[in-house]
Amino acid sequence: MSENESVGNGKGGIGLLNQFELILDSDPLIDEVGFIHPSQFTALSSELQAKDAILSSKIDKVNVLDHESTSFWNRDHKLGISMHVILPLYTAAKDAFMNAIKGFKRVENLSLEDDSCGFSSLESEVMKHSKALLLLSCDFGTAWNSRKLILSKKQYMPMFIEELLLSALVLSYSPKSEQSWCHRRWVIKMISGKCSTLQEILGKESELVEKIAERSKMNYRAWNHRCWLVGYMTREQVLLELKKSRYWAGLHVADSSCFHYRMRLMLRILEQFCCKQDDESSDHDVEICQMWQEELQWNEELIELYVGREVIFYCYRLCGSIAGSFPYAG
Repeated sequence: MSENESVGNGKGGIGLLNQFELILDSDPLIDEVGFIHPSQFTALSSELQAKDAILSSKIDKVNVLDHESTSFWNRDHKLGISMHVILPLYTAAKDAFMNAIKGFKRVENLSLEDDSCGFSSLESEVMKHSKALLLLSCDFGTAWNSRKLILSKKQYMPMFIEELLLSALVLSYSPKSEQSWCHRRWVIKMISGKCSTLQEILGKESELVEKIAERSKMNYRAWNHRCWLVGYMTREQVLLELKKSRYWAGLHVADSSCFHYRMRLMLRILEQFCCKQDDESSDHDVEICQMWQEELQWNEELIELYVGREVIFYCYRLCGSIAGSFPYAG
């Protein structure tokens, strides 16, 4: 029986799913997934063999899949899935997940506190199969919700961090997946106040959005996520983000979402300014006013360089209307 015939039946689909889940389990650092036309596997294998000949002593055995495989390609934490196996693989993953979630809910409804019915193993099955399914169908809401259900019960910090890795993996091939961005926000809400490294996580989230924005132009969902993050940022982080995003915005004036993000940062600074204590030093007031004036001047320069960009005029008008409220505005 040929490979194409074998993947078309149930057995072939299950075999593909087992192989797929084995790859995901053996290489937890996979950070990018893509779908490859079968004709590309020959070129990838040739390139891999050429690299192996040069760097044979440095090959990471875990990240190298059999060169003869025409279903998956795994190297340097990048995973390629052949387009001709997507349908049987998806069907097998969906069936496995639905069976696992049915078994999980059945045992959960019994309210058993012991593991006599294999409750923990059912949780593992749901998490394993839902991960495979979401990497094939990122908007499968039931799979995302099942993971939320188990994570809510576990309240185990490493599992929440793994969810950020999973959703980032999904976003590597579907950068506008609303379900993935929503899942990331849910995770951050769950760990806020409980995680000592939250500010570091927020910094990485912001970097992820910028990285995705570079290759996925006008990605409103990504920038909306970045705007949402501002509410959790410290004053120092807000100022750093304002500084970092200025260079990017200057190079991408057509992407209005970045300017909206900058306005969200500016308004966050204004909120902090309005909520300051009376006994705080006026040096802080002067610093904020200076920053606002610099923003106005920068917007003026962009207006002269890029005539007709409405978002720049919008930001300029907003900054100008607020700047007069500062006591040290000159």
